[in-house]
Amino acid sequence: MSSSPFGQRSEDGSTNWSDSEDECKLPLNQFYPYIRCALCCGFFIDATTITECLHTFCKSCIVKHFFHSNRCPTCSIIVHQTQPLYNIRPDRQLQDIVYKMVPFLEELEREQMCKFYRDRGLEVPKAVIVSPPVVLKRQKKDTVPQSVFTIPPELDVSLLLEFVGAEEGINNYKPLERRYVRVSGEATIRHVELFIRRKMELSPTCQVDVVCGDHLLDHYQSLKDIQKAVGEEALQDGLLVLHFGLVLPSQV
Repeated sequence: MSSSPFGQRSEDGSTNWSDSEDECKLPLNQFYPYIRCALCCGFFIDATTITECLHTFCKSCIVKHFFHSNRCPTCSIIVHQTQPLYNIRPDRQLQDIVYKMVPFLEELEREQMCKFYRDRGLEVPKAVIVSPPVVLKRQKKDTVPQSVFTIPPELDVSLLLEFVGAEEGINNYKPLERRYVRVSGEATIRHVELFIRRKMELSPTCQVDVVCGDHLLDHYQSLKDIQKAVGEEALQDGLLVLHFGLVLPSQV
């Protein structure tokens, strides 16, 4: 009968577990893919998870990333068309695991946070939230603060929605007060229809037909593709003009 590091193996091949056996210890680097940020390659600090794909990063890293992109750095999924910060959440459970696995990490971050406040003559908060220090740059008086996320110019599409009327029998709807809309070029006609339905409070039985020029548009078509296909004919002062009407569903 041969010995086994996890117990005694009998002649029939079964393993007898010993109460005094040692725990199996694994090196920390085997867990690096699960506890390190793909952006800074350091251990998670203020672990923050994208709700759309469940990939996790340091909070400061993913916030900085979303200044110039609306896609996940790992899988490239679109997190949100215009405001990706809406779809991130703190992952405190994972952060607690990281602090338990990496000795002195939490203590070091707390010391750096306290130093950050003291160096700037600020009062150290009583409940210090562990996060990496951020160097704040003073803005000039003439500069206008930028928004958290700016739509990339190549995806920027400005719409002009023109209401052409409703079929007889459709009466209960509100006028579309917001005719000019700025959206991402990757938005589809389905997104435009949902916007119209919400603003005009349309009945589910009411059908929205969207037309560009002489073309009746399908739900799956993106605004970027429509603008390329139709060309300058569909533009009015740089705006992509879409006409829409309300009709009753056809009876089969």
